[in-house]
Amino acid sequence: MKKSIGAKPLLCPSPVWVIGTYDAEGKPNIMTASWAGTCCSSPPCVAVSLRSATYSHAGIQLNQAFTVNVMPRSMMAESDFCGIASGRDTNKWEKAGLTPVRSELVNAPYIAEAPFVAECVLKHTAELGLHTMFVGEIVDLKADATVLNDKGKPEMKKIDPFLFSMGDMQYFAVGEVIAKAFEVGKIFCD
Repeated sequence: MKKSIGAKPLLCPSPVWVIGTYDAEGKPNIMTASWAGTCCSSPPCVAVSLRSATYSHAGIQLNQAFTVNVMPRSMMAESDFCGIASGRDTNKWEKAGLTPVRSELVNAPYIAEAPFVAECVLKHTAELGLHTMFVGEIVDLKADATVLNDKGKPEMKKIDPFLFSMGDMQYFAVGEVIAKAFEVGKIFCD
């Protein structure tokens, strides 16, 4: 029998994404967010939810754009720092040793050191309560050649992203491949 633990945002895993924005003066900012995910395949869209108190919240609203930087496990400390410090009073780029790159497609910076990046234009905004959900349409994906497979698609193992678990406030590594999606369940098809 299952035990009720109440209405809480404890579903896991959550991706660890570093969101890139510009502030009102055009200064690049980054913020780690885990209330995020893919939300549409056509047009390709992602959603990220931020509290209005965050510095990045205003940057997304002002510029109608943001980037999603998928960081590797080797950059976990830098990513964690970007969720601890505020861009209002800290140059997170300098402190974390990261390099901002001006997107040619959207009014938001991305992280040069991130192996996989989505450049997004803001499509929808939904006020949900404590958080605002920003839905961004992906206008381009950028990937280091080292994380692409022989068909030119990103390979999870090469990106080596990490995940967040709200329930125990820990990061987890992505594990081994266990089955082929849309294949393993065919044993139940007639």
